[in-house]
Amino acid sequence: MEGKEEDVKLGANKFPERQPIGTSAQTDKDYKEPPPAPLFEPGELKSWSFWRAGIAEFMATFLFLYITVLTVMGVSRAPNKCASVGVQGIAWAFGGTIFALVYCTAGVSGGHINPAVTFGLFLARKLSLTRSVFYIIMQSLGAMAGAGVVKGFQPKQYELLGGGANAVNHGYTKGDGLGAEIVGTFVLVYTVFSATDAKRNARDSHVPILAPLPIGFAVFLVHLATIPITGTGINPARSLGAAIIYNKGHAWDDHWIFWVGPFIGAALAALYHQIVIRAIPFKTRD
Repeated sequence: MEGKEEDVKLGANKFPERQPIGTSAQTDKDYKEPPPAPLFEPGELKSWSFWRAGIAEFMATFLFLYITVLTVMGVSRAPNKCASVGVQGIAWAFGGTIFALVYCTAGVSGGHINPAVTFGLFLARKLSLTRSVFYIIMQSLGAMAGAGVVKGFQPKQYELLGGGANAVNHGYTKGDGLGAEIVGTFVLVYTVFSATDAKRNARDSHVPILAPLPIGFAVFLVHLATIPITGTGINPARSLGAAIIYNKGHAWDDHWIFWVGPFIGAALAALYHQIVIRAIPFKTRD
């Protein structure tokens, strides 16, 4: 027994718990803060990678709308909740699709698939204004195309079932809807910042591989919480595409909420991550 106790003590001394945690692990030895992206970068327009990234955003948002709008319509046409995937199924469709599409496009465009995500990363100076505007345009066009294809396949059902358009549901005020969109988008964009943090990537090699998983799971959780309130926007392109293709009164009544709310939530998430989590304004520069 004494010999075994000695082995345990030797092992404890040989392999002490010295792994730093949190910001103490983030030293300049393994990471250098990249310079902020320029506000305007005209040279991007001559690069094929720039246009390729925009096409990737278009295709990803197209597929996102196609799958999710069909899921929402399938639940809406069911005679009862037990005959469809229900609210949980809708949430899984949104979260799972984002997980798959972020995984597929992250290496090309960053896998934003959402103007609010693009806006938040722009505020953090992760990409230029030129690229941000281009991404938002391509995301919006992709969303319109995705909803348009669904309507083209089944126009009567699309009109009858609401086309997946967002609106503040009965029993809730515009303030309720706006608050739900702000908080929901904050959760999503904060998760995006945390999952794609370059400093964490430098320290933990598994982080880039796992990044799409927490992002998709955040989308799933937010949908569970806010589908009863607004149908869950947290993505202005998704709301715009469905509203334009459906083009009925209620789709436009509260449409401003699905732009203002996500952009405010994204801005708050960017500020929180950059100032509180990363403390970038307080770091000394050589």
